[in-house]
Amino acid sequence: MRHNDKITALFTAHPDAEFFASLPGAGPHLAPRLLVAFGEDRMRYTQAQDLLHYTGIAPVTESSGNKCWVHWRWSCPIFLRQTFVEWADQSRQHSFWADAFYKLQRNKGKTHPMGMRALAFKWIRILFRCWQDRKPYDEAKYLLALKKKKSPLVQNLAL
Repeated sequence: MRHNDKITALFTAHPDAEFFASLPGAGPHLAPRLLVAFGEDRMRYTQAQDLLHYTGIAPVTESSGNKCWVHWRWSCPIFLRQTFVEWADQSRQHSFWADAFYKLQRNKGKTHPMGMRALAFKWIRILFRCWQDRKPYDEAKYLLALKKKKSPLVQNLAL
């Protein structure tokens, strides 16, 4: 059996496969990688911040004296960080709000990689809740929640 066939077989047999396969832009290559990033032990991460730190998506803030600076995490599983960044990029083609969020980041002067990490940060927080609750991601439900919270992102969406 070829390596990719084995990955596909193991992925489709997993109880959470449908959840990850249905994510916008995940497709057959990123969905298994996302499943591995989250894992199957829902007690491993008690909050989304734990996963954000572990994957290296959450920035690090350091300060000393009167100086304060922010940088990305050097000590993290780089392949997992790259998985979330690649998926965030793919999600822009399949998710209305994700593309609007990325464009908003770019309009704020963020570089492409910074915008991708910001989008990945936002996605992880959303998916963490869905994953914990064992409920599929629902784009319409998320857009309504943004509208209800009067998110600045909603101003850029034609809802």
